[in-house]
Amino acid sequence: MKDDDRRHPLRHASSDRRAAESAPDTAQTRAPAYRLAFSDDDFMCRDELRPVRLQLELLKPQLMLDAEGVESTIVLFGGARIPEPAEKHTARTETLADLSRFYDETREFARLMTLKSMQSNGREGVIVTGGGPGVMEAGNRGAMDAGGRSVGLNIVLPFEQAPNAYVTPELCFNFHYFAIRKMHFLMRAKAICVFPGGFGTMDEMFEALTLIQTGRMEPVPFLLFGRAFWEMIINWDALADAGTISVEDLDLFRFVETAAEAMDLIENWKVSPARKEIPGR
Repeated sequence: MKDDDRRHPLRHASSDRRAAESAPDTAQTRAPAYRLAFSDDDFMCRDELRPVRLQLELLKPQLMLDAEGVESTIVLFGGARIPEPAEKHTARTETLADLSRFYDETREFARLMTLKSMQSNGREGVIVTGGGPGVMEAGNRGAMDAGGRSVGLNIVLPFEQAPNAYVTPELCFNFHYFAIRKMHFLMRAKAICVFPGGFGTMDEMFEALTLIQTGRMEPVPFLLFGRAFWEMIINWDALADAGTISVEDLDLFRFVETAAEAMDLIENWKVSPARKEIPGR
């Protein structure tokens, strides 16, 4: 008996799948009922199978990231519409063109962070982005500039969405469920950096801040690139003055402008445990 057979006394599922696919072509074998459940796309996409799909979508990237030795990540959130400076003339608005400088800051930050990650053989502090264009592309590109690897967590959208060319192929994932994708963004997060963006960026930013605010997640360095942008978009002090957040909540994040400033803040961030109570409640 082969060693593999001793370890796996039952036939491997992939072997059974190949056997089923090579069955004689008859009315019975062509019937949907004959398909193996796990290889039957119509069956797997039924509404009743949603809990199974959620579990699989959580499990697949988890197992593959573990297998690749990724232990902690640096999360980059930011706008898909921000062009690189060389393409700023294609921006839809003057503001977007001006924000193109954050493409370069993202790229440089990811390069510096990846150089540091490579000191742990690429296990700690691996750059992770949403895998798309704009700021996401810049993050994966910076990691490649450093000769390292990076993660891309893509999402299926009604319009064309392809991974950018700089994501490490074996760390490029695709999601159907936004909720599971968000979990994977934060499960290994060692720091969170948010660049100017739109609805998606703000959704990701506020969800992460809420987890830290409510003590569901330990505080990590949380950096917002571009004070002028974020203070124009969100009146943080008004939230505190209204009492809908506490003044202490404004200490959960810091504003930065450059990659070098971000690296320094992350290096010297004061570590603190998860909150046991919410200030002001």
